[in-house]
Amino acid sequence: MVVTDFLAVLLGLPLHVVDGGIRRGTDVLKALAMGAKAVLVGRPYLYALAYAGAEGVARTIEILRTELMMAMALTGRTSIAQIDRSVLWNHQENQNQNHKP
Repeated sequence: MVVTDFLAVLLGLPLHVVDGGIRRGTDVLKALAMGAKAVLVGRPYLYALAYAGAEGVARTIEILRTELMMAMALTGRTSIAQIDRSVLWNHQENQNQNHKP
């Protein structure tokens, strides 16, 4: 997987990165499920840095990692590579199934 991402960058192909809106581990899970190869977490890091310095940033990373691992466990995934669109809940699809005669 890493080799293909590296080749994509070399060939100028798009590499999907989500920047913005990441506040929880579940946000990371959703971004990865939608095809992101990476997520950027700016605001939580900045708040943590301003409040508690490097220790705050380390704690923020720990919290996000723990939340992501819990979300993965709740969706039956044991590795990042197993995350796909099937972890997402499709509201419209579920409503249609609930209203079928």
